Amino acid sequence: MLVLRLLNVVAPAYFLCISLVTFVLQIFVFIPSMFRDPSTTPLFSPALLHGALFLFLSANALGNYVLVIQSSPEDLGKDLNLGKGAELADWLDGSRSPGSALPSTHFCRLCARVTQRHDHHCFFTGNCIGSRNMRNFIMFCLYTSLACLDSLVAGMAYISATLSMSFADPLAFLTLLPHSISQFFSGALLSSEMFVILMLYLWLGIGLACAGFCCHQMLLILRGQTRYQVRKGVVVRARPWRENLQEVFGKKWLLGLLIPVQNVESSYRRQKEK
Repeated sequence: MLVLRLLNVVAPAYFLCISLVTFVLQIFVFIPSMFRDPSTTPLFSPALLHGALFLFLSANALGNYVLVIQSSPEDLGKDLNLGKGAELADWLDGSRSPGSALPSTHFCRLCARVTQRHDHHCFFTGNCIGSRNMRNFIMFCLYTSLACLDSLVAGMAYISATLSMSFADPLAFLTLLPHSISQFFSGALLSSEMFVILMLYLWLGIGLACAGFCCHQMLLILRGQTRYQVRKGVVVRARPWRENLQEVFGKKWLLGLLIPVQNVESSYRRQKEK
């Protein structure tokens, strides 16, 4: 548990550090290298369009990241009928009656609270993912993967121009790292260029991981399930996939796709207000 709590603190700091390094490389290294003569650069030059695209992807990724943290799943522990003197751990172990808890709730030991439609605990946000912030989490994964792909393409273009090499051969990228390491220790490669090459593989790994996680999460949403329900073997009521999507993304899904906006309130809160 101590290791998990430490990871819950280190992982967000690691993500913010990677985001800062990516922003600095894009704004101060990759994009300026696309300008050959700033005085003759057209208004809609590739560099300006790339810069606008990167800022759009970064703003959506960081905006949804903040909303995931702000839209913490509601603590239902005080609303559950746990009984006098009962502990949440007893409820979690199943020693309490089945009617003592609401459906699709789970007690997270890291957050120390009971959340509705608990999906999983995200260490990179240090927060649980539930009904209130699921849409923002999906958007965060989507735009993070796109921002990493954009940085990967810009980094490869920069390395190709700096080292006068071509990535036309598919094996060129796979052999780039071992070849660069040998050149770096022989003194033929600068430390800044080696750092950019290492970032290329980091962006590739993070981009693929976020894209795969986003696709897996969307498949669960279409089925009306959460990762916690799948892991515990909980059977859910079959519903049309359109209703499952609307429950997570709401009717104004297009607005949330373009700009970071607050997620819809949980169905539990709507029932509670009624």
